[in-house]
Amino acid sequence: MTQRSYFGTDGIRGTANAPPMTAEVALAVGMAAGLQFTSGDHRHRAVIGKDTRLSGYMLEPALTAGFISVGMDVVLVGPLPTPAVAMLTRSLRADLGVMISASHNPYQDNGIKLFGPDGFKLSDEVEARIEARMAAGMAGELAPASDLGRATRLEDAVGRYIEYVKASFPRGLRLDGLRIVVDCANGAAYRVAPTVLHELGADVVPLGVHPDGFNINAGSGSTHPEAMAEAVAREGAHIGLALDGDGDRVVMADEAGALLDGDQLLAVIARAWHESGLLRGGAVVATVMSNLGLEEYLRGLGIGLVRTRVGDRYVVERMLADGLNLGGEQSGHIVLSDHATTGDGLLAALQVLAALVKGGGPASSALRPFQPIPQRLMNVPVNGTAPLRDREVKRAIAEAEARLGARGRLLVRASGTEPVVRVMAEGPDEAAVAEVVETLAAAIGGAAAR
Repeated sequence: MTQRSYFGTDGIRGTANAPPMTAEVALAVGMAAGLQFTSGDHRHRAVIGKDTRLSGYMLEPALTAGFISVGMDVVLVGPLPTPAVAMLTRSLRADLGVMISASHNPYQDNGIKLFGPDGFKLSDEVEARIEARMAAGMAGELAPASDLGRATRLEDAVGRYIEYVKASFPRGLRLDGLRIVVDCANGAAYRVAPTVLHELGADVVPLGVHPDGFNINAGSGSTHPEAMAEAVAREGAHIGLALDGDGDRVVMADEAGALLDGDQLLAVIARAWHESGLLRGGAVVATVMSNLGLEEYLRGLGIGLVRTRVGDRYVVERMLADGLNLGGEQSGHIVLSDHATTGDGLLAALQVLAALVKGGGPASSALRPFQPIPQRLMNVPVNGTAPLRDREVKRAIAEAEARLGARGRLLVRASGTEPVVRVMAEGPDEAAVAEVVETLAAAIGGAAAR
């Protein structure tokens, strides 16, 4: 496979208006992706959505110009969650979907995620082919003046997604009587999430619904769920949910404000679907980051757990390969393939809320089905992956694995979206887990400084 220079584990991402997240690169991506997905005589079309970052106003027209220059029409849908763009790409029979977002990152960053006509994120191989086109230059492949594309705006995009999400909620159920806090991170879901919950009957307490281009994910959303958890307790709510900047992940909190991560939510949905006969293939897909407690809990229900590398698209690839319809990540990316082609925080939250309504008990008991095995995660700032090749770091990793023993687990990996190395350990001895992570993080940090 051709080496990729721009694409990481979740599209292209970086600081806005600095390489690779510049208008120039966005223009080239639009041209190359447009050419990659142009085949046949039909009028070709790309759907472009974005979150609420200021830099979206720079990248959206650059991508649009790139597509138009190679003869592809563009449908602009404005600020909408990533899964909405995937859904609309399929619904509109478009050739390509684009989401402009850096997900949970601060406003200074931005990114470009691409979806194929089937609504699924592109494979590594297709991304590599797009990069190869960018490197080769495309001046000779531009459309003649008579064949340039056109750009239009889809005025009812928000309404389409709202109805699509509501249709996933089980028939006959309502959220009447539930007081729900929803934190939209001042991001892409700021309009749709409160509306969906309200129309299903909930008493909604909205947070993070006043984006200004700079406040996306700032002290709010799934990466900073403390505000949501505090509001649940303060407002006397039954439950709370926090989405990230592009709406593809969710973290929830029970009535006391105690957090429920993606592993707990996966367990709740897996149990509910297993009991109702909706779970396909007898297994759930998760990543190497998911807690061993989840694996043991599912095993007790007769459900298998299949692990993949980190990244929701790798979860989706394994779900498709194994014929499974539920998968996700501890971070809150949950994929329900009966309804969506990618992680959808709002869809996942509705399935959890359905389980809560059916169960009738408080969230603290109904939505916390297993006790996690002690786990510790630390992000160590680095510049590149060289520290992981350091001799002292390798020795520290070996010693950490020996310390954790057969009942423990260690994961050390470079992030695909941030300049950090993630160090995760878990095992029955909480003190040993904490010590292992801190020692190893210090070794990596020392190597990075050398």
